[in-house]
Amino acid sequence: MLEPISILVPVFDEADNVLPMAREVAAAFASVPNDWELVFVDDGSRDSTWAKITEAARANPRVRGVRHTRNAGQSAALWTGIQQTNRPLLATLDGDLQNDPADLPRLLAELETCDFACGWRQNRQDSFVRRVSSRLARSARSAALGAEFRDTGCALRVFRRAALEGVFGFNGLHRFLPILVAGGGFRVREVPVNHRARVAGVSKYGVWNRLGRGLHDLIGVAWYQRRRFKPVPVERTNPVQ
Repeated sequence: MLEPISILVPVFDEADNVLPMAREVAAAFASVPNDWELVFVDDGSRDSTWAKITEAARANPRVRGVRHTRNAGQSAALWTGIQQTNRPLLATLDGDLQNDPADLPRLLAELETCDFACGWRQNRQDSFVRRVSSRLARSARSAALGAEFRDTGCALRVFRRAALEGVFGFNGLHRFLPILVAGGGFRVREVPVNHRARVAGVSKYGVWNRLGRGLHDLIGVAWYQRRRFKPVPVERTNPVQ
């Protein structure tokens, strides 16, 4: 699996985490043969996040930044990163360093036998409120979508760009991406990964924008999953010209 890969990191007011993230990703890929780039997507930060991204890009030519002129949300930042890159492989990480970049090579190796490898945080280092809201959201997704994923909220993912066929941008995309990819007939695998406590910055999510908004988005995704075209085998009289 030697195709080039873009590692996308949406960030919002994460100035203290940008340079450590750049160093950890570089260390994780030091022994990986794939050509790689790290793309920070600044979602209209109000602090010095963009200045830190610029500093990281000066220090390492594999690092670059894209910036929203206003805050648009995590899903929009993720979608911008997808649109602003063209490499055949993609990876994503949260910008708070709770995901461990050292897990990326292991997920990359999974693409030998699947199309989308996503992390499963076995020992979550989150607050009680975040763990409970995530557990409730998972139960709702399972009931509404029939999706038996352990942890669709984990941002640590490595996948083929081709697996995004049929996926479109919307607010909430980052929560449902594995489900949408699997619904398109692609092979999705969950892999146990490390999870770390936040050491800098503050969480941008509370009960409402994590649980309430997620349940609202669930209605639209459930409708789409029921109505979307499923892969259908075809026969041809001649090869495609």
